[in-house]
Amino acid sequence: MKRILLFLATNIAVMITLGIITNVLCAFLGTSVAELVGPEYANLAIFAFVYGIIGAFISLLLSKPMAKFACRAKVIDGSEGEAERWLVATVEDLAMRANLKTPEVAIYPGAANAFATGAFKNHALVAVSTDIMGQMTREELRAVLGHEMSHVANGDMVTLALVQGVLNAFVIFVSRVLASMLSGGKENRRGGGVYLLIVFALEIAFGMLASLIVFAFSRKREYAADAGSANLLGSPASMIAALRRLGNLQPGVLPNSLKAFGIAGGKKTSIWSTHPSLEDRIAALEGRAV
Repeated sequence: MKRILLFLATNIAVMITLGIITNVLCAFLGTSVAELVGPEYANLAIFAFVYGIIGAFISLLLSKPMAKFACRAKVIDGSEGEAERWLVATVEDLAMRANLKTPEVAIYPGAANAFATGAFKNHALVAVSTDIMGQMTREELRAVLGHEMSHVANGDMVTLALVQGVLNAFVIFVSRVLASMLSGGKENRRGGGVYLLIVFALEIAFGMLASLIVFAFSRKREYAADAGSANLLGSPASMIAALRRLGNLQPGVLPNSLKAFGIAGGKKTSIWSTHPSLEDRIAALEGRAV
């Protein structure tokens, strides 16, 4: 509930701030918002605000079934075999340590990776690939599960969706207001062609900038999830070993909606990365061990 209230407050703050900035720019240009965008300005602000909320909540509510479908993940209960029984028992133990209800546990076919998703902390899904189960020791896999449970405990899935919602509202609102200004205001906008082209170009540009913010946030949460795993296990050693093991494996590629919550990342950090490099993550954990 706190995150939802924060999301609503942030969207309102964004809309108010954008309104102030737009009016200042209009004053500088010697015109008014009404002349440039007409009475639809208020409707646009409402639309952007609502779209940000609806888009975020729809993505959250559909995250579990979509993840199962996209990865062909099969939910297990531990009765399938000894390996599955250990996996479920380990997640139950980690959930208890994190003061959470045990999430659904699933296995999906593919290269080494794991992810967590879900709209609510106590109704989440943790999934691991068949390859990572076969390639890692149990202590390493336990650290990976601790990493994913930390994502759940930290509410990272919810927070990232809310951040994306705010940014979506920003992109919709600002691209259309600026397009109206650049195309000569309401009268010229009625022609449609130039205005729509400018909107399209601005949405691409602002969308890319918004993605950089999302990626930066995702990288920060990866460090937090690594640290959370170390806390749940009582030492960073197993998480360090798991990351080193990942460096020697071919990482599995997840759908875009799940990449931020996978365990595997690239070997280098860039502004377009959802994960810091494995070396940077290991260095951060080694710093905790000093």
